[in-house]
Amino acid sequence: MHWRVTYQLAFYKKVHKKDSQHQLWQEGYQPKLILSDKIMRKKIEYIHNNPIKKGYVDEDWHWRYSSARVYKGLDGVIDIEKFV
Repeated sequence: MHWRVTYQLAFYKKVHKKDSQHQLWQEGYQPKLILSDKIMRKKIEYIHNNPIKKGYVDEDWHWRYSSARVYKGLDGVIDIEKFV
């Protein structure tokens, strides 16, 4: 599985990027100021739903690398502090 992720990161690297072999973040996006708990929850939900939208999984918590697993009470790949 590891080689597939590495391959994808190399594939999506922009041709004009000369300082790295891989690209993790999509170009053109800027950070947004989160001003309320409601907005924070919406952002977390949006992130959790991305693997479903792409058709990778049927449930958000099925995505191994998602913090949705922690929100469902399951073990995650990395430790996170849940936003309540």
